[in-house]
Amino acid sequence: MTMETRAFNPTPWLGAFNLNHAIEVSGVQRTLYLSGQTATTAEGVAMHPGDLVAQFQAAWDNVKDALVAAGMAPTNIVRLNMYTTDVDAFMAAAGDLVPIFAGDGVRPVSTLLGVSRLYDPAILIELEATAVA
Repeated sequence: MTMETRAFNPTPWLGAFNLNHAIEVSGVQRTLYLSGQTATTAEGVAMHPGDLVAQFQAAWDNVKDALVAAGMAPTNIVRLNMYTTDVDAFMAAAGDLVPIFAGDGVRPVSTLLGVSRLYDPAILIELEATAVA
């Protein structure tokens, strides 16, 4: 059986963010749950303090590294949750952030969550994903 996905979008507004309202997945052989990925070095040191876009890119690169390690690609992502300490800054930068994952062919379901802080006060964004294959 081949994996298939089907998107459901009862309203069009999430399309501006390259997101779907819902995704149905069938024929799945494997599911990969990725814990929150941040802009950190291999030693866990925060990178790009104060730069939300650079932190998003670094966190996204860490998501892709985890996918590759599991034998998957960004296009296997069906859910991408985003945690940020500054929702207003995230929304203001959305035009720069969305192309980072959209450029890899990802159109997931997603939840944007504003949090008071992440594990390190210098970290502004954390990405959590689910991928299927």
